[in-house]
Amino acid sequence: MTTVQMTLDEELVAQVDRAARRLGTTRSAFARDALRAALARLRVTELERKHRDGYARKPVREGEFSIPESERVWGD
Repeated sequence: MTTVQMTLDEELVAQVDRAARRLGTTRSAFARDALRAALARLRVTELERKHRDGYARKPVREGEFSIPESERVWGD
């Protein structure tokens, strides 16, 4: 692992310390988990943006999804 120095306001550090104690973890482990979660959210946001952009470039054509519900196979 690499040690990283960060500047955080005192209230944020206090909140993190309280949360880490409640969870029975360390400040560093809490920060690692929070950063991983933020990166995962960022990845989802980016994928959603790409999805929207793709449909904006190539919209659904009329009738493209007109198969009746009763004939659709959704799998198990």
